[in-house]
Amino acid sequence: MPGISRAVQAITGHKLHYAWIVVGLTFLVMLTAAGIRATPSVLIVPLEQSLHWSRASISLAIAINIALYGLMGPFAAALMQRIGVRLTIIIALGLLCLGTAISTTMTRPWHMILLWGLMVGAGTGIVGMTLGATIATRWFDRRRGLVMGVLSASSATGQLVFLPALAWIAETWGWRPVSWTMATVALLAIPLVALLLPERPAQLGLAPLGGTRQPELPSNQQNPVVVAVRMLGRAGRSRDFWLLFASFFVCGASTNGLIGTHLIPACLDEGIPETGGAALLAMMGIFDLVGTTASGWLSDRYDNRVLLFWYYGLRGLSLLFLPFAFGLSYPGLALFAVFFGLDWIATVPPTLRLTTDVFGSRDAPVVFGWILAGHQLGAAAAALEAGMMRAALGRYLEAFMISGVLCVGAAIIVLRIGRDRIPGPVEALS
Repeated sequence: MPGISRAVQAITGHKLHYAWIVVGLTFLVMLTAAGIRATPSVLIVPLEQSLHWSRASISLAIAINIALYGLMGPFAAALMQRIGVRLTIIIALGLLCLGTAISTTMTRPWHMILLWGLMVGAGTGIVGMTLGATIATRWFDRRRGLVMGVLSASSATGQLVFLPALAWIAETWGWRPVSWTMATVALLAIPLVALLLPERPAQLGLAPLGGTRQPELPSNQQNPVVVAVRMLGRAGRSRDFWLLFASFFVCGASTNGLIGTHLIPACLDEGIPETGGAALLAMMGIFDLVGTTASGWLSDRYDNRVLLFWYYGLRGLSLLFLPFAFGLSYPGLALFAVFFGLDWIATVPPTLRLTTDVFGSRDAPVVFGWILAGHQLGAAAAALEAGMMRAALGRYLEAFMISGVLCVGAAIIVLRIGRDRIPGPVEALS
């Protein structure tokens, strides 16, 4: 591994800290997982048409996928401490490759629940935001917020890179080639991780960027499930944990669960083709890449509670505007896409920063994994609720209104985080 670091320096012509190479690899892995996680939104209508499945049953599989994406987070963080980051990522990519490839043989709704719900949900959860939190806290002492902003933006960039192309493939050749495409992408990422990703800076004889050199730590030999559950028990005694959990629940409900899953079908209801809806999500991806990276920079400099107040408040207003945006056709929807895109997951860097301030850098990845579980439980609830409301009422209006109101409520509660004491590591968790 030290030879890799020297080779990178020789190629770039200067002493580029290997932490930035690790960020690039992690971004690629998280981008791949994000693309696979977003793929079911392209498959909803083709599966309805070709296999005659109901939108509610498809939404159930997507809801399970989204819930597992979050619930796997704390266990994934503990697993990385036990067997290492590299092996954990390879296992996750293998699950994603296998699950998406086998899904081309689906003939029953329970097949989608098993493959896209359970298998793909687990795989994406292992390499979700907790991976970004682990890399940011392990490789960086400075610019941690910026790095988490960049890695968080990978989920939006996954939409930017994959969704328009996948929508075109689905319209041209059907839904099965979409699954084969994503299986191939996951497979190609495995050798890059195996060859180029060290476990820690100490393995290369380096210090974290901006920090002092640390001795290489032994792996945590405790059972990852036990570690994660015990951490939940201790973190659950903190009011700040539940405030962060509740606000992130709303974050997931309003983004991945509602817009990420149902915007394309909602556009189809309004006479906008699938490629048009995918283009709107891709536009959000472009602006979220800017917004989330900027949020990471801001989170290193300003009160993160105030940042979250503005993010949730503005997101709520944009969702309340969305039904009117459909009446304005493409100009109104483009305005919504820009506004919502800038705010899509800008909440992640401030939330991780507050988690680290409260629980300490050692425990933050696992605690953040549980907070992320709240995010994805909210997303799963919204994905299922919106699908059921659409099936019952024939429209998404009520789902958009409920989500907008929840965001305004989240804007209020985040101001209470750490209010009764100076933020700092909780002694019981240190």
